[in-house]
Amino acid sequence: MSDTNIVIFNPENSPGGEFLKKLSAGGFSSTTASSLDEVSRVILTHQPAVCACISPGPSDLFIDLLAFIRERNLGTKIIVTVADGCVEDAVRFMKAGAHDFIISDRQGIRLIESVMRTVTRYRETRPETSGQGGESSTGSNSALVGQSAAICEIRSAVSMVAKSQTTVLITGESGTGKEVVANLIHHQSPRNTSPYVTINCAAIPRDVIENELFGHERGAFTGALGKKVGCFEMANTGTLLFDEIAEMSLDTQAKLLRAIETQKFRRLGGKDEVSVDVRMIAATNRNITEALKDGELREDLYYRLSVIELNIPPVRQRQEDIPLLIDYFFGIFAARYGKQRQEFSEEAMEILTGYEWPGNVREIRNIVERAIVICPGDVIGAQYLPERITMQQAATHHIRIPIGLSAQQAEKILILETLASAGYNKAKAAKILGVSRKTLHNKLSGFQNPG
Repeated sequence: MSDTNIVIFNPENSPGGEFLKKLSAGGFSSTTASSLDEVSRVILTHQPAVCACISPGPSDLFIDLLAFIRERNLGTKIIVTVADGCVEDAVRFMKAGAHDFIISDRQGIRLIESVMRTVTRYRETRPETSGQGGESSTGSNSALVGQSAAICEIRSAVSMVAKSQTTVLITGESGTGKEVVANLIHHQSPRNTSPYVTINCAAIPRDVIENELFGHERGAFTGALGKKVGCFEMANTGTLLFDEIAEMSLDTQAKLLRAIETQKFRRLGGKDEVSVDVRMIAATNRNITEALKDGELREDLYYRLSVIELNIPPVRQRQEDIPLLIDYFFGIFAARYGKQRQEFSEEAMEILTGYEWPGNVREIRNIVERAIVICPGDVIGAQYLPERITMQQAATHHIRIPIGLSAQQAEKILILETLASAGYNKAKAAKILGVSRKTLHNKLSGFQNPG
């Protein structure tokens, strides 16, 4: 089945069964939404290729949805089909941003044709995927999920920057999605049919990174039995991402600066210069000011790379995106592991949305996958979340102790509230309170048998 998701917005429950059957027969996955809030959430979370809007007549809900798509600079194409309409309606919807407007009493036939054409074009221009629930071949999700102001601004910036050839520096904490943004810039650019190459400067030993960047000639050093093509040549006519650029040695940074400015370099052991046409993107999780001050990043390289600088905020600064990110990864892994009926309990969701996520989007991804894998039932409770998450939630819970209580009464409230917040797990509660489990047991026994 295709990993292309199609959303069907059907607020009035218009006939659409035949259309759904044809979608399924064509290998497409589809989701149905009946309200504006529901379809908006699905589009934000999954960023599908197409949203097919079905109604007996023109609906202002579709105009509102088009405004929602336009304001957030989303890529989903809206196709409107009505059983009864006129040319003026078509003009109004097309001006509002609709990709297609169909007037027909046989909605399934013309609509499926329009969807097929739109999806075909989408497949030709989208990033290649691994076939695993919509994840990119780089291993990170290829969608910039979220509805916060910061994420909407980044989407708009990506759309504008992608059209240019300028260098881009992407900054942000580890796990925020810097490679996702770089991936989107490439795949929305005129170079999207050319190679997209990533080199992780932190993962490659400093004494071999030049070999990875520029390649070598046969006999350049002991063991060089043949010519090696480096990342610059592999990315020719395409895009080259330098991930964790601040981890590169200063000597290599100097050589990289020259290659960026001239688009020329020499392979190790070579005499002739090799010319390339490569668009450069760099990313780092380091604080740029500190890296420059400490001499770990050359100022001239920084200024050359940061013609455009995009900062990806951590998840804790855009908490409204947390439920969407959880839902996004839940959809991916529930399908992967065949557990589509699973869902998080209200308690688990409250804990997840209240957590600070120091590992950012990467941590959300891992926690959701872990919970889906280890939970055998349909409801994933708080007990299937890592202790560090539930402990933080318990530690940040506020307990109200009225003035006028005795120390013994206050201690009782403190212990019982802490025990409840720890899901009545005595070991966890004892750890939060900083006492032994035996001490906690004695205290609880004293509450039950006072005097």
